[in-house]
Amino acid sequence: MTPVQTNQPLVDDHVFLIGRPPLKQYVNFVKQLAVDSQAVDIKLLADEWRAANRHIRELEAQEAGWADKPMIGPLDLHLESLHKQVLKDPLFQHAFQLVPADIGMVELARLVVFQKHINLEYVRSLRKILADAPSPEQIFRFCLPFDHPAPPLKWMRTHHNSYVFVSPSNDLRFLGPALLKDDQITGFPRPGVVPGVLGLFVGFGSNFLNAIHAENRLVLNNGSHRAFALREMGITHAPCIIQHVSQREELKAIGSSDLHRNPDLYLSHPRPSVLRDYFDPKLRKIVAVHRRLRQVAVTFEAEQTDVPAT
Repeated sequence: MTPVQTNQPLVDDHVFLIGRPPLKQYVNFVKQLAVDSQAVDIKLLADEWRAANRHIRELEAQEAGWADKPMIGPLDLHLESLHKQVLKDPLFQHAFQLVPADIGMVELARLVVFQKHINLEYVRSLRKILADAPSPEQIFRFCLPFDHPAPPLKWMRTHHNSYVFVSPSNDLRFLGPALLKDDQITGFPRPGVVPGVLGLFVGFGSNFLNAIHAENRLVLNNGSHRAFALREMGITHAPCIIQHVSQREELKAIGSSDLHRNPDLYLSHPRPSVLRDYFDPKLRKIVAVHRRLRQVAVTFEAEQTDVPAT
């Protein structure tokens, strides 16, 4: 009997967009995260990047303006009931209140992207959710899961005032603090008379496929892996929450750090990175990467003193 290997590292293939991100960023990604990082040929990486960069220059000349004025189509009438359920979802109402937002059909290939790499193992897990020929209703729920299925999550107390949360989902985040009333907490034995509770929330975002409509372009803001999975399956259009931005100042409130740090790269460049580029063999590099988990550590402090009454 062949012994089972239990000490093999967990590895995921990633598609990395090369040629446009800074060369140093690409080299550092491979050197730091690739499984065979010790055998990395820096010169070969640089040559690959330069070849991709030349292809990008060709695309800039041939496809200038290709990402401009993307069509935003209406949803099919038979999706209206699902549409209404998203609009009344508390997470939608909380997450999309700063700028006008609606739901429309977008062409996936033309979405401007800022995410530099896609985890193909995660894409495979997403594709298992869908049938080989999914219905419009299944695609809608895949893109806009208003039932909010929670990814796996583990947590433990590491100290008297510290907790660590771990998930394979990179959407895991600290959601912020909140003051709660005593009657909002149920099923928990009171350690004393509790007039109020301070809650520290850790969890996941609304997880909707979401794009920002700014300066006549659609920038994919969330859901890159689902958009990739759909396009890989041959699906060209998908329902998407669209946030309409009227000025760049609003990007600081709703956009990614990449987008509001360098908006010209995504909104003014004649041919920015788009979802279609992930499938261009001249612009993609498959890199085997050690699997990583997202960890959020939360530590709190309490100070008790006596102060003069006033």
